[in-house]
Amino acid sequence: MAWWYLFVAGLLEIVWAAALKHTDGFTRPWPSALAISTAAASFFLLALALKTLPVGTGYAVWVGIGVVGTAAVGVIAFGEPLTAARAGFLALILIGIAGLKLIES
Repeated sequence: MAWWYLFVAGLLEIVWAAALKHTDGFTRPWPSALAISTAAASFFLLALALKTLPVGTGYAVWVGIGVVGTAAVGVIAFGEPLTAARAGFLALILIGIAGLKLIES
């Protein structure tokens, strides 16, 4: 169950990070509310996952999901460039996440 909490927490991290783009410095209420509420839910689920998983592994996987997912949202939704180098380094993060999952299973 801890890995499921961690996965959902990572997905919520993507949501709050993307929502920050629309908060205009927390001056827009709805994007700000979305960012704050999903950040709180993400932290809560991360905390639940860390009851079982090692903190180094859990935090690294949570951040990795957030980094890769937020980068994908940036490319798809915000038109940010996806260079070969950027894709390669994001792939390395994915490899790291998979590796941590394999050694902690």
